[in-house]
Amino acid sequence: MPSNIEKAVILSAGMGKRLGNLFPDHPKGFIQFGQRPIVEESIEKLLSFNIKEIIIITGYLSHFYNDLLDKYRQIKTIFNKEYRSSGSMYSLYCAREFIDTDFLLLESDLIYESRAIGEVLQVPEQDVILISGYTNAGDEVFVETDGNKLINMSKDKGNLNNIIGEFVGISKVSYNLFLEMARISEKKFKDTLMIDYEIDGFVETAKKSDIYCHRVEDLNWSEIDDYEHYVNAKENIYPKILLAKSKKQFIK
Repeated sequence: MPSNIEKAVILSAGMGKRLGNLFPDHPKGFIQFGQRPIVEESIEKLLSFNIKEIIIITGYLSHFYNDLLDKYRQIKTIFNKEYRSSGSMYSLYCAREFIDTDFLLLESDLIYESRAIGEVLQVPEQDVILISGYTNAGDEVFVETDGNKLINMSKDKGNLNNIIGEFVGISKVSYNLFLEMARISEKKFKDTLMIDYEIDGFVETAKKSDIYCHRVEDLNWSEIDDYEHYVNAKENIYPKILLAKSKKQFIK
């Protein structure tokens, strides 16, 4: 079934503190394994699925992302001026005036196969989070479901019951779900801006709204939060993504 999603939001405000001094001169989205930084690879994948507008929420070293505006007419950047003291949900909230329809939500520090986007888009449900099999990469976010519906997420398996896999960081979000996430978060922002979109957004909203969890067992992907992630991504995951891409092109 063709998707009518034409907008994407990429969360890119984080400072990447857990990478230490590995990349002191550029943000995580500009880590590079191939010919382009990983955020540009994400942009190219989104464009290949007919995404016409890409909102990038910036913060730390925002000028790197602003420089992409000359290259991609589809991009709009929004600066989270509170990036040093806020979490990912506040970054998403910063885009509220520019979100008026369903959209894809991604994180800037991801590498993944193109089919990850296609898998999310082909699911008929309006609200979908992408789940993979177990990566054993460390710092995983595990997902608990009731059937295929989101119940909870945690980095501690002991806090969960029916775990179906790991949260990838690629989601399809309806406009109505976003409004509910924003409404819930506004109350929390009175106490702190340091809340995340996974637990404080998706999990809280899932108590009232169904969020479908779509599992792809053999998906090649990685986030890059720390040095171990970086090494694994460079030496193991990225070569697998390139191989999957070459096999797909050969089949065509």
